[in-house]
Amino acid sequence: MIYDIRHVTSYSYESPVSYSRCSLRLEPRSGDGQQLVSHTVEIRPRPADRTVRHDFFGTHTESIVIETSHRSLRIDSRSRVSVSRRVPARDAPSRPWEEVRDVAFESTSLGPESPIGYVFVSPLVPVQQPVTAYASLSFPKGAGILAGAVDLMHRIRTEFRYDPKATVISTPLEEVFEKRHGVCQDFAHVMIAGLRGLGLPAAYVSGYLRTIPPPGKPRLQGADATHAWVALWCGEGLGWIGFDPTNDILVENDHIVLAVGRDFSDVSPVDGIIVGSRKQKLAVAVDVLLVE
Repeated sequence: MIYDIRHVTSYSYESPVSYSRCSLRLEPRSGDGQQLVSHTVEIRPRPADRTVRHDFFGTHTESIVIETSHRSLRIDSRSRVSVSRRVPARDAPSRPWEEVRDVAFESTSLGPESPIGYVFVSPLVPVQQPVTAYASLSFPKGAGILAGAVDLMHRIRTEFRYDPKATVISTPLEEVFEKRHGVCQDFAHVMIAGLRGLGLPAAYVSGYLRTIPPPGKPRLQGADATHAWVALWCGEGLGWIGFDPTNDILVENDHIVLAVGRDFSDVSPVDGIIVGSRKQKLAVAVDVLLVE
């Protein structure tokens, strides 16, 4: 499948901003069944400086500096991506989760694809006993790692309620777990915390999900959104498999990967600092269009 993606981020400020420095993680990745065809980013006002680097996780990161006074900032990212993945069936056989855990801990590589970097706590995903106990119900002794992850994903989808008003980016994991309300970012963090509590390597994935309007309803421009899910290392044979606890599905060809990290703090599409005062407003519009 080939997708055209447009991701527009707009900031408006009550008073002029004299200086902005931002990091942009808006270029979709290539690899694991996904290929970037083209990518451009238009920024207004025009930055005084733009530099590009790849972080430890392989994410294309662009740093921009705006030195002219401005009361609005508009970042218009456009990408074309080809996606062709093959994923195992939900009930496919897999190695016992304890074996995968042990192999991960014995890993000698420290590269971004190594499972060892995703076993330990990270800034937004602490390992907490209640969350570990919750996840352990899906992983009885000797269970296949794929079956356990599918069961945990399904339980989060059915036992947590999607509620955009229940949390913000800074809501602690403990509060999300207690209230059982949140959004895709929260559900991904809960699943990752449970998996890591069992010693399993789990990564946070930021990206896009193609949405299909109900029959007879028009597709609304800008109605799509950024999405988040989990990648679990399932052993040397299966490798990294994507699990979407918000929708209870394995990640296949409707998901487009933007960035991978330990949690949201590693992959925020836009972050940075400004020199200014008073309030600001943020608006994000995303379109994911199937081209072929």
